[in-house]
Amino acid sequence: MTLPESHSLNWDDLKYFLAVARTGTLRGGADSIRVNHTTLTRRITVMEERLGSRLFDRSKAGLVLTQLGEDLMPHAQRVEDEMAAASRVIVGRDANPKGTVYVTMPHGLAMTSIMDDLTAFAGLYPDITLNMTFTNDVADLTRREADVSLRVAHEVTDDVVGRKLVQMSQAAYCTRDYARKIEDNRGDGLHFIGWHEPEGDTTARWLRDSYYPRARLRHRVSELVPLITLAASGLGMAYLACNLGDRHPDLIRAPFQKPLAYRSLWLLLHRDLRNTARVRLFVDFLAAEVKSRRNEFWVTGTVQGTDL
Repeated sequence: MTLPESHSLNWDDLKYFLAVARTGTLRGGADSIRVNHTTLTRRITVMEERLGSRLFDRSKAGLVLTQLGEDLMPHAQRVEDEMAAASRVIVGRDANPKGTVYVTMPHGLAMTSIMDDLTAFAGLYPDITLNMTFTNDVADLTRREADVSLRVAHEVTDDVVGRKLVQMSQAAYCTRDYARKIEDNRGDGLHFIGWHEPEGDTTARWLRDSYYPRARLRHRVSELVPLITLAASGLGMAYLACNLGDRHPDLIRAPFQKPLAYRSLWLLLHRDLRNTARVRLFVDFLAAEVKSRRNEFWVTGTVQGTDL
């Protein structure tokens, strides 16, 4: 598709266009690329005026691409990929251990000893700044949404360089007082705090397969932090990664169980950043520290009632 000079586009045009096309709304597009809603609206309007045709039509579901918008979409995506690749090449040539490392990780890791590792790294390398985003969304490293990503997952299929740092385990946790109510491993009269299981489903499959098959799923939460806080307040039992549950001063592993295999902790970066000094230092440091404490993440053994 070749445009006359008066209809020419630049990368900023395409960036705004892609943001709206992917979210289906002007406000969603503005939020996704962190620009003012008015600015994005104006840029799309100017872009359509320059092209002499609309790129979007309004529908009940939001903004939908016109035929011109659909034709433009693959070209815009290719330009975006090329710009991201060029950015990685430039960053990858940085040989000095200074600057910013952009890191993403799940919210739950903020309550683990990994925070101590980040503090130790910052002390060793005062010229390196850590810009950390805590989110449960998966960062797209190929589009430079982050330099490094810590991810809790069974497998990683992204086109990235990845290290499986440690295998994790999980167990049911509760307060010491609540644990005294557990007289055997059936769970009669006890209940769990769960996630997004359907209302009315008090015997979820994971509960039937647990060490407490007769316990009931009574309460539900949407986030990890309130799950831990409520379990620590005595509301019920909750399944947690052991490196989270063991660290909380008001929680213990519930009796009559063995920890179960959970996901793995991965440390990921884009292959073009492997030789960037600050990224290499960060990745090597964090990997060594976490691996040195693998027993914190993978635990075994049965907790008996007499241990309370």
